[in-house]
Amino acid sequence: MSTIRTAQAVRMVTFSPQVMIDTDTMNIRLAMTRFHGYICPMIQRPELLKKVGRGIKRSRVVALIGPRQCGKTTLARRLVGPPSTNYFDLEDPASLARLDEPMTALSELKGIVIIDEIQRRPDLFPVLRVLSDRRPLRARFLILGSASPELLRQSSETLAGRIEIIEMTGFDVRELGVTAMNRHWLRGGFPLSFLARTNQDSVSWRKNFIQTFLERDLVQLGVRVPATTMFRFWTMLAHSHGQIWNASQVARSLGMSEASARRYVDVLSGFFMVRQLPPFHANLKKRQVKSPKLYIRDTGLLHQLLGIHSEKELLSHPKLGASWEGYIVEEVIRSVEPDEAFFWATHNGAEIDLILVKRGRNYGVECKRSDAPRVTPSMRAAIDELKLRHLSVIYPGASRYRLARNISAVPSESIVGGFMSLFAE
Repeated sequence: MSTIRTAQAVRMVTFSPQVMIDTDTMNIRLAMTRFHGYICPMIQRPELLKKVGRGIKRSRVVALIGPRQCGKTTLARRLVGPPSTNYFDLEDPASLARLDEPMTALSELKGIVIIDEIQRRPDLFPVLRVLSDRRPLRARFLILGSASPELLRQSSETLAGRIEIIEMTGFDVRELGVTAMNRHWLRGGFPLSFLARTNQDSVSWRKNFIQTFLERDLVQLGVRVPATTMFRFWTMLAHSHGQIWNASQVARSLGMSEASARRYVDVLSGFFMVRQLPPFHANLKKRQVKSPKLYIRDTGLLHQLLGIHSEKELLSHPKLGASWEGYIVEEVIRSVEPDEAFFWATHNGAEIDLILVKRGRNYGVECKRSDAPRVTPSMRAAIDELKLRHLSVIYPGASRYRLARNISAVPSESIVGGFMSLFAE
């Protein structure tokens, strides 16, 4: 089996039957894994793995939630391999049979116990509450599930004070590196879309993902909306990507009630398909926008819904700027991990793409797909009126330079460096 290596020799050991893990260094981002007879690349996700590990140490139950196919199972198998009796996959009939008597099956286990696709068995939450209250504590539980409102409701009610919820999405640019940025933007972060051999393979995977999500996953998770209706609605949202959410306008276009439009967008938000970025309200005399701004969170799915299949088509598409803005907004939020995230806009036309609250201070991000961004009246207004500590204008260039007091032009590759790289004076 081949692998990408550093200059020094590394020792590779088998952690599970399918995955090879480097035990000497976490700097190797890309290893190889066998999957049904094929050899394909596997991106290492050390920061996410550390976050899950820290959660398990401090909490009795950790819920790792995110959309289907984002890599939750692969990550969990780094901790407990599927041959272990501590691993339960609720889509596997054998695991379901073992859990016919859940208290008996789980009570004697020690260490880390993983239950995958937990939303299929909500009756397990009371059992987990009892087991997590034992003294001494024999086991800690990592539960995996698709982003389901039902999952969150059950866990918050039954495991209140005992559970830590960690959100997981597809690959982010920090895990892939700046050289993969354009490919990541085009294909999105879902592993099988990003790692596909060709663009056509990636397009085919995304098409099948959307169809399966609408026709099977939503139904299994209790959402009773016709697949064709939700597809039309999702496509309409893709054309509204990066715009202020106007439920009544979308409802009229699709011939549905405004209440249905609001419910559908909440459904897609609940499954991490859509981000509703709330407006930032400052104590100003200006009339400020009060509706959220909408983004399709994964740009690969956005491009699929818009019919964009190649980089050439993307660069000539009318939604190019909106697509790039959404990509930067999503990656900055993942990289900075702010306490809160907003956008700001007034009815006079002033607007800032992203306001981040971090450690009690406000920071601004403006996305400009231009060779040489300039200071705008909106930027100056935001610095003065919102008391921003710093405003970074992210653009696809290579140089960082000062535009004005507390305003800097920052290359998009700085996202990889996190908070300090984006907002350094």
